[in-house]
Amino acid sequence: MAKILVNNSGPLHGEVKISGAKNAVLPLMAATLLTPSDCVIDDVPDLSDVKVMWKMLESFGATVAMSEQGRLSVSAAQITTVEGDAELVSQMRASTMAMGPLLARCGKVVMPLPGGCTIGKRPIDLHLKGFKALGVNVTEDIDNSCIILEAPADGLVGDAIYLDFPSVGATENILMAAALAKGPTILENAAKEPEIVDLANMLNKMGAKIKGAGTDTIRVTGVESLSGAIHTVIPDRIECGTFMLAAAITRGRVLVRNGIPGHVRPIIAKLKECGVKVTIEDEGILVDATEGELVATDIKTLPYPGFPTDIQSPFMAFLTTVEGTSVVRETVFENRFMHVVELNRMGADISADNSREATIPGGKQLHGAKVRSTDLRAGAAMVLAGLVASGTTEVSEIFHIERGYEDFVSKFKGLGGDLMRVEENDV
Repeated sequence: MAKILVNNSGPLHGEVKISGAKNAVLPLMAATLLTPSDCVIDDVPDLSDVKVMWKMLESFGATVAMSEQGRLSVSAAQITTVEGDAELVSQMRASTMAMGPLLARCGKVVMPLPGGCTIGKRPIDLHLKGFKALGVNVTEDIDNSCIILEAPADGLVGDAIYLDFPSVGATENILMAAALAKGPTILENAAKEPEIVDLANMLNKMGAKIKGAGTDTIRVTGVESLSGAIHTVIPDRIECGTFMLAAAITRGRVLVRNGIPGHVRPIIAKLKECGVKVTIEDEGILVDATEGELVATDIKTLPYPGFPTDIQSPFMAFLTTVEGTSVVRETVFENRFMHVVELNRMGADISADNSREATIPGGKQLHGAKVRSTDLRAGAAMVLAGLVASGTTEVSEIFHIERGYEDFVSKFKGLGGDLMRVEENDV
């Protein structure tokens, strides 16, 4: 199993280009199952999660090809099975994104329980609630650890759906199913993330009729069929935030290219509160932490457009290095403070009385240690901490990191970071 070794690197300098968004490309790939026509997706990042979704599409009968330039071509002319591959589904929660398209196109899907990062319960109840509103019959097969979803014989029927929580995954799945349903669907308390807008844009290119994506009320008028489309993935706002924080934690100066400032407003605001200089330029987002003392701030994660939960752990690593005490409140996921133990191994003194609130005393000199990448974003947090820690930090279980960051090590090296990926036998 591979590891990343990180040494104190001093201030990072230079520029970095942000890749296509992991959380956008996976539902876009799933959406290609809605049509027998060819679809092309550009700026697809080279990630392990993308490869799992690729295999998932192939398992349903699609033909998939990827160019070196990140152009993904999918032809789902024939759907050969509606049963999800248990091994693939166990590797990635986003595999559930196939449910909506298969229900809409084939009328049935058999889906094993999903995998991915272990962050709280993360149930799919809201997905199922939405499907039921469209007429789907849901049966749980306990013996085979799967759920069987069946649409009415005459197809899905649009309806008014209210989500108890603005779930991104549920919003995406319902949009894809409703795109081919009979009549209108009104989805209230919908997620507003940029990835939702990106999916709606691609679906509309395919011939769907979706309005209101990016607001809490989305209206879908079902159509009889969808065609192929060519679409470019939006830049990854979480990767953008991660490299902004890399500049801040190392007291460096980094130009983040290809990020969309409007997608990272909460991160920009909180960095400015800490004293980091952030300016929007024609070439990208310039983060300059080379001057002045940086101070504490409080963070509360919220659904978009609030502060993103996926940046909570990298931001916490940064907060250990500023003056004063910060408080981080996690309101989106349960059990998302697993990185606290790992940061404390490095000399942080973070206290988390429960899974929802942590207190971070700042001004700490971190030291290298053997730490785990307990989930995707926690792994990034460990690397950020290692960049400013004395000695060497050894980050294990980096398969989590490779699920969501393209060219992770090489991008940091390009900014002057002292880190390398090694196989466990080489350590």
